[in-house]
Amino acid sequence: MLQRTKTLLGTAALASLLLALPAIGQDAEPALEAAEEVVAAGGEVPQQVQYILNSFLMLFGGVLVFWMAAGFTMLESGLVRSKNVSMQILKNITMYSLAVLAYYVIGYQIMYPGDGWLIDGILGAIGIAVLEPVGLAPEAADLTYATTSSDFFFQVMFCATAASIVSGTVAERIKLWPFLAFVFVLTALIYPIQASWKWGGGFLDADFGFLDFAGSTVVHSVGGWAALAGAIILGARKGKYNENGSVNPIPGSSMPLAALGMFILWMGWYGFNGASQLAMGTVGDIADVGRVMANTNAGAVGGALAAAVATYFMYKKIDVTMVINGALAGLVSITAEPLTPGMGTASLIGAVGGIIVVFTVPMLDRFKIDDVVGAIPVHLFAGIWGTIAVVFTNPDANLFGQLVAIVVVGVFVFVTSAIVWLILKAVVGLRPSEEEEALGFDKSEVGVEAYPEFK
Repeated sequence: MLQRTKTLLGTAALASLLLALPAIGQDAEPALEAAEEVVAAGGEVPQQVQYILNSFLMLFGGVLVFWMAAGFTMLESGLVRSKNVSMQILKNITMYSLAVLAYYVIGYQIMYPGDGWLIDGILGAIGIAVLEPVGLAPEAADLTYATTSSDFFFQVMFCATAASIVSGTVAERIKLWPFLAFVFVLTALIYPIQASWKWGGGFLDADFGFLDFAGSTVVHSVGGWAALAGAIILGARKGKYNENGSVNPIPGSSMPLAALGMFILWMGWYGFNGASQLAMGTVGDIADVGRVMANTNAGAVGGALAAAVATYFMYKKIDVTMVINGALAGLVSITAEPLTPGMGTASLIGAVGGIIVVFTVPMLDRFKIDDVVGAIPVHLFAGIWGTIAVVFTNPDANLFGQLVAIVVVGVFVFVTSAIVWLILKAVVGLRPSEEEEALGFDKSEVGVEAYPEFK
């Protein structure tokens, strides 16, 4: 009996195992019969079971991507000064909450308009996200995909991630309320409008064949463009740049926190990319999920090692902050196409992302663009590279379509973000007073210090 069970479970699809496990503890025969049915059908999983598994993948992936909010919080807390740590924690909590609300009431429907385009392929209709009814009957479900609830839960995490990218760049010199106002516009309108052009079946997908598996452009470069506009309009932190063009390094408060944040983000990326397969109801799907996760890991490894080597040759020392951001840049780089490369190629794609970070961080300083955590090199520049790199491994990609998408999304996001930042600057102001900035946001705006006993 044991050998028979092993044979059936080894041959049957993942669905049979999931369905069989609760029954094995009570009565093995029904479980074996279920497995035999799948085997007799040639290993094909029933459509309802595929629907369940697809939904489960997105729910599980959504949980992992949610955990990235903790990663961004820890990364930013480690890379800002001690006097602003509580502010970054507060920003990440409120930003995530506001992003979910904005995406629910406006963004989700814009991003996935179905047949409800206001301007065909360009602008979807505004509307509140509506979940399926309680106790959904199988005959009322679209069994070709997944539940609406799991889809919303997964996609809203991506939307919140785009906002998190902005938070670190503009840290230490922006007030809370104008920042949250920008986040609302970004997550309710800017992000979902451009995402609809690809993932909602809009013109970049339909007319240009743009490919972006999990969002090197759709998510990461969007956050990078919005952050770049904010950093330029907001200006640098006081004391960051001298009149003669030299740069004053401003060390962060905790490298252990920054490293913890990186590893949390690295872990969350398995859901970010892996669950973007959007299906695991067949042998091919689950194999592809595993391939995506393995390549995602390889991209991070390549980025971290390349950044370590590059900083050693450039500075004769290995800069841990560059290695942290190198790993993240590797993850961003492989996000546009983590399925088709082999692991060696994925490592090389990630390695280029890590090298990009090492060269573009000082480039921003030459232009006096103050990016506190290095989010623009990681998410914007590595995101652009990753989008281009798709053409090297995916035969369905074309360079023209990838470049058009980079330019269109970049111009749209940068211009609209700049307009919003400028309006906020004129109406309510973005920066605190010089005295408040010198004092730190933990005291001047939050009222709770992160490290009150360490003075």
